[in-house]
Amino acid sequence: MTTKVMAFGEALIDFLSNGATQTGELESFTKFPGGAPANVAVAVARLGGNSHFVGQVGEDAFGYFLKDSLDSYGVNTSCMLMTKEAKTALAFVSLDNTGERSFEFYRSPSADILFKEADFDSAWFADNKGVFHTCSNTLTDESITQATLAGVRMAREANWIVSIDVNLRTNLWPNGQVDTQRVIDWMQSGDVVKASLEELAALSADPFALIEESLAAGVALFVLTDGGNAIRFFTRTHGQGEVITPKVEVKDTTAAGDAFVGGLLYQLAEQGGDRESLVVLSQDELMNIVKFAAACGADSVTKLGAYPSLPSFAEATARLTSF
Repeated sequence: MTTKVMAFGEALIDFLSNGATQTGELESFTKFPGGAPANVAVAVARLGGNSHFVGQVGEDAFGYFLKDSLDSYGVNTSCMLMTKEAKTALAFVSLDNTGERSFEFYRSPSADILFKEADFDSAWFADNKGVFHTCSNTLTDESITQATLAGVRMAREANWIVSIDVNLRTNLWPNGQVDTQRVIDWMQSGDVVKASLEELAALSADPFALIEESLAAGVALFVLTDGGNAIRFFTRTHGQGEVITPKVEVKDTTAAGDAFVGGLLYQLAEQGGDRESLVVLSQDELMNIVKFAAACGADSVTKLGAYPSLPSFAEATARLTSF
C-alpha cells in the first residue's frame, strides 16, 4: 500500500449556483459534496493515492450523503465520525461570470467544529510515514484549534509530513476577525505550506518576510499561489522556483486550490512521505512536483463542482502537456 495521506477538517455540502442572476432568471443551487479537506482527500484518491479523511459530520441526510460520496471516490472514511449533537455544515457558492466564487456558510455550530482533541486516535498514525493535512477552517474557535494542533503533534511524533493550506475564510471567524497570530503559529508548525498572496497579505504587512520567517521556523517547502499568475515556491535548502500555470477555459474555480494541494500531497507521498524524504528533494524534483500540482488545479477549473472536477492521474498527466 502506498503512503497514507490523511486530510483533517470539514466535509460539507456545497450548494452551487446556476449563475442565473446574471441572466435575469431565477437563481437555483445544486447540491455537491465539498469542504476543502474532503476535496483534498478526494483529489488524492482520484490520482490513485492512499487517501483517508478525518473529521465529523452530522448524523443526518447530508452527513450520510457526504460519507457515501467520499466512499464512492475511494477515500477511506473509517476515521470519519458522525454526531447527533449538530447538523452537517452547508455552504452556498455563487459564481461570477469569470468562474470566481463567493461563499455563504451555515456552520455555527456544525458537526465538524465539534470534533475534539480526544477524538484523535494515535493508532491512525501507526505508520512511520504519511502526510497529515489541515486547513485554517479548523482554527475558528478554541476547541477545534486544540483538536487540530493535537493532530499536528501526533503526525510530527510519527515522523509524518505536516501539510498546511492557509485557505483563509474570514467569514467563518467570529465577527469576521481572524486571529492572525493563531493562524501564523499553526502555519509555522507545518513542513509544507500552501498559501495565496492575498491570504498572506491578510496575515502580514510583508508577505515575503512572513515566508522567510516561516522557513526559519522549520517549514521546508512554502508554495505561494497568486490567481492565474506564476506559482512560486520557496525552500530552506534550494532557494526558490517558479512555475507558469497553463491557460485554460475556466468554468468553476471551486476546487482549484484543493486539486492543486491534492496533486502536491500525492506527489510528496509518492516520493517517500516522511520528513527526511521531503528535505532531500532536489530543485528539479520540486519543480516537477509543483508543476504536476498546477496541472491538477488547471484541469479542475475546466469542470463544474468540487469532487466531479478533480482529475484522475491520466487527466493530470495529459494536462502537463499544456505547460
